[in-house]
Amino acid sequence: MALRLISPDGTQSYDLRDGVPLIVGRAPTCDLPVFDPTISRRHAELVADGETLSLKDLGSSNGTFLNGAKVDQATVAVDDLVAFGKVPFRLTVFATPVAAEPVVPQAPPAGATIVRQIPMRESKAALASLSAPTTMPGGLTRIGGVPLTMPAGDKSQQKLATLLEVSKGLTRAVDVDTILEKIVGFAYQTLEVDRVAILLVDAQGELTPKISRDKRGGDAPRAVPQSIARKAVAEKVALLSDNAGEDQRFGGQSILMQQIRSAICAPLIGSEDRVLGVLYVDNPSITHRFSDEDLEFLVAFAGIAAVAIENSQFAERIRREGIVRSNFERYFAPQLAARIAGSPEALKLGGDKRPVAVLFSDIRGFTALSETMNPDAMASLLTEYFTEMVECVFRHGGTLDKFIGDAVMAQWGAPIGSPDDADQAMAAAIEMMAELRKLNARWKEQGRPTLEIGIGLNHGEAFAGNIGSERRLEFTVIGDTVNTASRLCGAAAAAEILISDDMRKVLTSPPPLDECPPMELKNKSQPVKVYRVRTA
Repeated sequence: MALRLISPDGTQSYDLRDGVPLIVGRAPTCDLPVFDPTISRRHAELVADGETLSLKDLGSSNGTFLNGAKVDQATVAVDDLVAFGKVPFRLTVFATPVAAEPVVPQAPPAGATIVRQIPMRESKAALASLSAPTTMPGGLTRIGGVPLTMPAGDKSQQKLATLLEVSKGLTRAVDVDTILEKIVGFAYQTLEVDRVAILLVDAQGELTPKISRDKRGGDAPRAVPQSIARKAVAEKVALLSDNAGEDQRFGGQSILMQQIRSAICAPLIGSEDRVLGVLYVDNPSITHRFSDEDLEFLVAFAGIAAVAIENSQFAERIRREGIVRSNFERYFAPQLAARIAGSPEALKLGGDKRPVAVLFSDIRGFTALSETMNPDAMASLLTEYFTEMVECVFRHGGTLDKFIGDAVMAQWGAPIGSPDDADQAMAAAIEMMAELRKLNARWKEQGRPTLEIGIGLNHGEAFAGNIGSERRLEFTVIGDTVNTASRLCGAAAAAEILISDDMRKVLTSPPPLDECPPMELKNKSQPVKVYRVRTA
């Protein structure tokens, strides 16, 4: 006796083999695909065991029910009613043929199941079993003495020639999608198959369909049987099934529904024995069954394809990291940007409190100046000014937090701090004043307007981290330390640098300072002790 799930109207039924985990869901790649909007893509897992069925909901949106009660896990008995979302099934039993006395087959019969499986570590041996080509004078390649431009009588030699072309063709491709298209095209050139499909392992470790083509070049929506694909991935073996629908190891109803007769599934193995996905081919026709030779060829083919896919994935990752690093370099000193770009924590929300030195600089009289200049001249002047100011920050290992109109905000200490953060911030402020004097001298010679700035510096604890949403993040520092630096900048006169007493205390080599009268600053209950930096 065996278990079967059957819908009340009898239009859908699924036979359940003991000990075989089956996934029920809306996704066509599920073992038991049920196409209904109330069913999740991966809805529930079933495992039959004698006369009972173990049921586990996989976090579905609309729930799994046993005899009307919602369950996360349950044991289902015969005649119980199970509902996935709003689709019900009753568990029944059916008679199975009495098994004959076991015999050890000497050779696989016509209706055999798995006729052979090859561990993927033997892929090099499969490739080596084909005859190696020789290169004749003038660069003409021959296989077994037959030019590639002439019909070759030896099928294995033709396939070796194809593998060489596959290797060259895939090397030229750069992105994964192009590589997958090429793999499918080469497979149709060398194997008599009805369908070629490739599934790749996603970030969650799940097999995700990437491409599926029929022999006419159109999309083939049929699902790759997950029972076959999972075995290939789990055991890292290439499988040849001569009659997949009768294979006791494959419990997937999708195999029976698709009437798959012969199939080959090879895992795509990358470096460090990592499974990247699977390459799958099948035939519904009983007139063409795959041979051992086809299996060996597909193993070698999959090895080449895996190298190309992994190289493309590496190249894409490097490209993305390059973009991330380039974006970071707009705000962080280059050496700091390199360290941040390599950290997976860099793009996460949240942050922490840490000691920072904060610098604000602001142009004096900018509003009045802007009214006398045309937009292009003003943009050119500001671009030159900001470029020099940011370079001063970066030369001293600081982080450009943001531009606020004509003001610059920079900080030292986040996301990575150093013992000399305060000294570096002080040095950057003094250099900014010196560089502005050079700019003004040049602009004056050119008959252009000159600029004057005030700078404020403070040191203390602040919150530092990525602030915003999942779609738009901004790394910044916030808190009273930042506000005080901003207000010191606002109080500074043209060509003046003001620092707080907290900033002065952490300087290891303070510049010449003049103590100012305590200042009343907004949101401060007590006057703040302030110092003016003597500049040339």
